[in-house]
Amino acid sequence: MKLKTRLGIAFLTFSLLPVLLVSLVLFMGRMFVAQQFNQLSQMGPEVQALVIQMVISGIMMLGFICAAMTVWVYRSFLRPLNKLQEATRKIRDGNLDFTLEVEEDDEIGELCQDFEEMRIRLKENAEEKVQYDLESKELLSNISHDLKTPITAIKGYVEGIMDGVASSPEKLDKYIRTIYNKANDMDRLIDELTFYSKIDTNKIPYQFAKLNVDSYFRDCAEEVGLELESRNIELGFFNYVAEDVEIIADAEQLKRVINNIISNSVKYLDKPRGIINIRIKDVGDFIQIEIEDNGRGIATKDLPYIFDRFYRTDASRNSSQGGSGIGLSIVRKIVEDHGGRIWATSKEGIGTEMHLVLRKYQEVVQE
Repeated sequence: MKLKTRLGIAFLTFSLLPVLLVSLVLFMGRMFVAQQFNQLSQMGPEVQALVIQMVISGIMMLGFICAAMTVWVYRSFLRPLNKLQEATRKIRDGNLDFTLEVEEDDEIGELCQDFEEMRIRLKENAEEKVQYDLESKELLSNISHDLKTPITAIKGYVEGIMDGVASSPEKLDKYIRTIYNKANDMDRLIDELTFYSKIDTNKIPYQFAKLNVDSYFRDCAEEVGLELESRNIELGFFNYVAEDVEIIADAEQLKRVINNIISNSVKYLDKPRGIINIRIKDVGDFIQIEIEDNGRGIATKDLPYIFDRFYRTDASRNSSQGGSGIGLSIVRKIVEDHGGRIWATSKEGIGTEMHLVLRKYQEVVQE
């Protein structure tokens, strides 16, 4: 029953009760006056008993109606309002771990339901804030480690040069190359952090255009190959798609994807001779980019989570290489924004292979 109907019945009942009570008093007054004038004495004993019984029954009926209406009003209005008041106090005190039971199917029930949905939303927001604070603390910790490691290495090699430890041209060249690589690591980390802030605000600056697959990825391989060569890592590039195949992509952001994946591979190469292969395959309406390394590999239990933000495998936590934990999450975000998908396969001790699929560009022929 709707609240308006309940209120109407309650109002009508409580409005009639005074009228009934007044009528009863007037009736009893008339009986008293009639008795005074010996009118009641003219009635038989049976009639007198019947009149008295009717009066008593009327009083009892009015008392029962009043009690029933009191219980009804309490159940319909006061009890739900008490629940709402108690729930409000809990929220005020910061307690969101409760459930507001909704029993009524009226306006008050709808109010309780809205209140319960508000509590659930507040709890979700509070949990998200706690999670965000934890992730921010972890990010700061990772950044501190990642910045400290190359800075310490740079200082050490610079001090070695200043102290004359790099006495031969070959050793000096090695020191300078190491300093350069460490500076590139720091620059890449700062670039990742800047891009991460754009992900959180959904302000990634995409500039989509048609890209020739063969020339674009060949240029990417040549560019990254220079750095890999300085680290004594062999890079192989293999293109199995036709020369005229094109995709719609942001050249800068797609290059970020390739660089982040390769950088992650380099970080965990543990073989005397590091090898990274890039293969471009034709898979119907899509192209598939595979980036394979011969690093330490990823445990099966970690594979489903490596693209999650701030996730780091046990190996990376114990590694001196560190890792901010946002590189692969950035990769997944960019790939998905391009309408593609990415996943990884790996064998511990053998290596890891990243699979990236993007749709080909096809001209729409209008008949």
